[in-house]
Amino acid sequence: MTPAIRVVVVDDHQIVRDGLVALLGALDGIEVVGTAADGREAVHVVDETAPDLVVMDIQMPQLDGIEATRFLTGRNPALRVVMLTMNEDDDTILAAIRAGACGYLLKGAGAEEVQAAIRSAAAGGMVFGASLAARVAAFFAGAVATPSTDREEEAFPDLTDRERDILHRIAAGRTNDEIAGELYVSNKTVRNAVSAIYAKLHATGRADAIVKAREAGYGLA
Repeated sequence: MTPAIRVVVVDDHQIVRDGLVALLGALDGIEVVGTAADGREAVHVVDETAPDLVVMDIQMPQLDGIEATRFLTGRNPALRVVMLTMNEDDDTILAAIRAGACGYLLKGAGAEEVQAAIRSAAAGGMVFGASLAARVAAFFAGAVATPSTDREEEAFPDLTDRERDILHRIAAGRTNDEIAGELYVSNKTVRNAVSAIYAKLHATGRADAIVKAREAGYGLA
């Protein structure tokens, strides 16, 4: 039997918090193990309950959701965090991704969308609400003028030539399997290189690495 997904719910509005607890608690395979009313409390609750995933609001007192996410995923990169918020501006979405969030939903999302997002995020996926997906995809896939090699090397001087080649493909949206096929190397070789790239870029995950790489000119047409 597959273990239940252990979830902590973080929101400063009790009505929203209670509603999410009721929604998630009624679903098979999901167990709400704790709640918090702000980012600072979330840190303590996560320490006490060791969840698989956190559903996190952004605008909260004491410590906002983005800073709480950055702190939590910095200590535990395996922790999955899905933002659930009213804020849909591009800068906030990118800030959440850079902080280590693996998903971003708006509070108008329906119960089925929230449920599907949590299951997908817990399984290792990146999830975005239906109204945000196109904008996020456009950012990751959009093309601009090709930058110079000098700019690329200046941005990440510690990368090897092979890591630089792989980063170009990551930034262009390739999966590890696709990269392995294109470079005629094993999946393990690619995985090891990707881990090294994350460390050298100080990236919280693939989405954060893509953001940083594209800002430096990688993966662009």
